[in-house]
Amino acid sequence: MIHYSLRCEPAGHGFDGWFRSGADFEAKAARGFLECPVCGAKDVSKALMRPAVSTSERALSRPSESAAAVGVPSEVAEAMARLQELAREVRAKADYVGNEFAEEARRIHYGEAEERQIYGEASGGDVRALMEEGITAIPLPPLPEDKN
Repeated sequence: MIHYSLRCEPAGHGFDGWFRSGADFEAKAARGFLECPVCGAKDVSKALMRPAVSTSERALSRPSESAAAVGVPSEVAEAMARLQELAREVRAKADYVGNEFAEEARRIHYGEAEERQIYGEASGGDVRALMEEGITAIPLPPLPEDKN
């Protein structure tokens, strides 16, 4: 399997794609089988990518990254790419409140703070408690550039 960073030409949305080979990518692109998961554009091309060179240091520091890519069905990879794009949009448009997420979500819900979109960190217990209070909290998927 080969991984490419892709982008739609009309809007410049970035997303990931997994292919059997470079020729597989070319064949799918030529037949119009590739589609932007954000806007549905069929004009998709490879984006600039940094080379992924495996070193013993990289393998030790991020073992889950290479393990997660092995045997990933294309549907799963595409769904994850869409989720990551949504996570990027949320992070770009919302206020980061760090570890105060649960408290700030409650303040907003109960009208004690300005209504706005927020994101931050919360434990599973905090998220369950928010949901029991009728406050919507949705976990964001990690992004490739996240260090965790």
